[in-house]
Amino acid sequence: MPMKCLNCEKPATFHITELTGEQPQELHLCEECARSYLMQAEDKSDAGAPTLAGVLAQQLKLGQTAQELAKLDQRACPVCGITFYEFRQQGRLGCPHDYVSFEKELEPLLVNIHGDHAHVGKRPKRVAQSTDRRTELIRLRREMEKAVAKEDYERASQLRDQIRAFEEKEEGH
Repeated sequence: MPMKCLNCEKPATFHITELTGEQPQELHLCEECARSYLMQAEDKSDAGAPTLAGVLAQQLKLGQTAQELAKLDQRACPVCGITFYEFRQQGRLGCPHDYVSFEKELEPLLVNIHGDHAHVGKRPKRVAQSTDRRTELIRLRREMEKAVAKEDYERASQLRDQIRAFEEKEEGH
């Protein structure tokens, strides 16, 4: 039997454990009551360090519901095929084009981590020229994996041959 909200009779979808008092206090709330509770907690918190309740309230304000996140997780880079879910799990992008594919979602993260959204510093001169070639190789490999998964072995062998030719060209370059 699902838990009911502490304030109303709706099913509890948020389970918050407050550790501010002497004893941990568990709160089981529906989304509406959790939103109210977290907004109150945010108003009461100091302007200094952000509290967990304040961070959760901010997430609720942004309206990033589980459905929206699931939809975002399905989005994939058209070049390398990495999904946003894979990025969130691994913490790594698949190719340089991912910065364009997931620009809206990555910009706040980059600004938070680096303090700016533009790269400042050195770049390897040699690597910059081969980035597009490596991206194409990643795309071909991803496409070959999909063909094998679909049991389209003819297409997979064509892609394998393209990859071999591509790699041989790179070695000769």
